[in-house]
Amino acid sequence: MLKRIILTIFCLILPLSVIADELKLAKNAPTSYVVKKGDTLWDISAKFLQQPWLWPKLWRINPDIENPHLIYPGEELNLVYDAQGQPMLVKGKPALKWSPKVRTSLKDQNPVETISLNVLSPFVKYDTVLSGEDIESGPYILGSDEGYKSSVDGVKLYVNGDLAVGKSYGVYQKSEAILSPSTEEIIGYHARLVGTGKAIRQGDKASKTPATIYVEGALREIRAGDIVKPVNEGQMLPSFFTMQAANNDVQGEIIKASNGMREFGKLEVVFIDQGNSHGVKQGDVLSVKRLSPGVVETNDGPVYTADASRWNRMANEAESDYQMPKEAIGKLMVFKVFDQVSMAIILNSEKPLRLQDWVTAP
Repeated sequence: MLKRIILTIFCLILPLSVIADELKLAKNAPTSYVVKKGDTLWDISAKFLQQPWLWPKLWRINPDIENPHLIYPGEELNLVYDAQGQPMLVKGKPALKWSPKVRTSLKDQNPVETISLNVLSPFVKYDTVLSGEDIESGPYILGSDEGYKSSVDGVKLYVNGDLAVGKSYGVYQKSEAILSPSTEEIIGYHARLVGTGKAIRQGDKASKTPATIYVEGALREIRAGDIVKPVNEGQMLPSFFTMQAANNDVQGEIIKASNGMREFGKLEVVFIDQGNSHGVKQGDVLSVKRLSPGVVETNDGPVYTADASRWNRMANEAESDYQMPKEAIGKLMVFKVFDQVSMAIILNSEKPLRLQDWVTAP
């Protein structure tokens, strides 16, 4: 019942300004590059550009590269300049002299992607963030016609709420609360899809008459208290969406990782404490920054705050005697936005990223 959500991430850059659109070559950008298996358009563009999200300007339509989504491993790309002196990529000679047999094999390979769809797909389909309103007043499972404490395919579930007959619904199990790092208030609840079904009875919450859902696709046990929401509400992404530098006002932190760890790296999914209410949009590219360790002055000279004696730490009200800078250590892209929280994929990182690393406009 749950339809397979296929994402085609084709990043069409919307110009923020002439300066924002200006292509800046990366330091030590190569003059040529041979595409390798597993490369993505982002990876390749990052070898040439300081701002990889501007890759469509580098891969401008030309006789050599009509469609950058059809670049295959083994093909050579050369960096050249147009009549206006702007950089662009064109195809060069293949790394090897292909025979007809090998050429057929090349066409069977998968072309490079902007970002691996296999990485994003599970999170688009199964992960969501529930609001406090969803938990407090949203429809939820009361039980089933079988009287079991948990249910699977082919059972009827009774729901405390009014549903639209014939409409498809998802059932979600609430996980841990997501806290704001600044206020420690709950700003959402991480939840996983556990099943889907179709409403066959509307119900009437006012008269305490339950609605009924016929389960068509159980992913795991469905239990009393699980939250019911329309399928694809907040789940679907457009087939094509813009990848752009985030608004300068966006400033937040990484507050949770999908893997449950405190450190994570490239192509892992994280949650940030910025969402619709902060102006965050799908496709926003954010820089990940980390505050450098604090330093305090002692009689023996400057030492890191963490290494300072208790006396020196007590003598200094602030964590550091100096306003230490935040250094950029990676980039991420937002792909799913809720009211106060967003989900993002890490595009690159110089070192393992951590919870409470800062996220800002690049």
